[in-house]
Amino acid sequence: MSSTPLDRPSRTTLAMLADEAGVSLSTISKVLNGHADVAPATRQRVEGLLDERAYRRRGTAAKGSTLLELVFSDLANPWGSEIMAGVQEVAHQEGMSVVLSPSSARHEPGPGWLPGVLARKPAGVLLVTTDPTPQLRERLTSRSIPFAVIDPAGEPPPGVASVGSTNWAGGLAATRHLIELGHTRIAAVSGLPHLLCSWARLDGFRSAMGSAGLPVREDWMHMGDFRVSGGRVAAEQLFASADRPTAVFAGNDVQALGVIEVAREHGLHVPRDVSVVGYDDTQIAVWLRPRLTTVHQPIRRMAAEAARIVLRLAAGEPVEQQRLELATHLVIRDSTAPPP
Repeated sequence: MSSTPLDRPSRTTLAMLADEAGVSLSTISKVLNGHADVAPATRQRVEGLLDERAYRRRGTAAKGSTLLELVFSDLANPWGSEIMAGVQEVAHQEGMSVVLSPSSARHEPGPGWLPGVLARKPAGVLLVTTDPTPQLRERLTSRSIPFAVIDPAGEPPPGVASVGSTNWAGGLAATRHLIELGHTRIAAVSGLPHLLCSWARLDGFRSAMGSAGLPVREDWMHMGDFRVSGGRVAAEQLFASADRPTAVFAGNDVQALGVIEVAREHGLHVPRDVSVVGYDDTQIAVWLRPRLTTVHQPIRRMAAEAARIVLRLAAGEPVEQQRLELATHLVIRDSTAPPP
């Protein structure tokens, strides 16, 4: 008797996928679990089929796991150390360990990362400053591996858990502080152009300038790289002539360090000749001389909240608010003063 639609299984099974892909059931299982002993062409064919059929593994693949996987690129930056500390804090409370996986310069996991994470079977994955592709989201979801994004690179799609901060408000507060001191010639050095936070901080800067009736000079607006080098490159241009700003809003603390270094090399005193505001409020802000006025971003708490969300998802608990934006605030120290 021929089958009817009512006779067919309502859910795609591994046996069905194996038959369609022309491979054994054990090969399908190996791909699902990230085993290395599968030919690349076979793995690609099976992965494509899993995506196409929107296969979902029942239950949690990482049930009982004591690992949290953290994926990001910049441990050398004090910002990265704060991220790590926040995740480790939660992991320690839960009796878990943290696995650190490097990402690319654009904060995306490398091509060999997915098989590795599937083999490790962490309780969850934390992606830092990432805009996870639909394929990556699909493959983690199909293996029942929950994930969240810390400080997302772009606008997270619906259903993707994320924890960020109020970048626009931070840029606004930093610039208003300079305006209230009497500065009208203010420059801005933001971060990498593919990151949403870079533009949000610049938008806050523009809003503060516009509401005060001050012009924004495009030649004083620079995109950096969130490293000391980004601050240095921008400052070399800003301080190359007598027609220079009296204040600079830097997109993070290490770029502010680069600005201060170049200011000194040009014989400028901070803050008497030029005021500098940073962003993040990392340890570097209090180590610098003068101590840095900066926008406090709750980096450690952002990481901790994202870790807690992932662990709740892993436990099958409901998470009512999967998208958080934590408040920023200005911390005034010694690197800002009224204009000369």
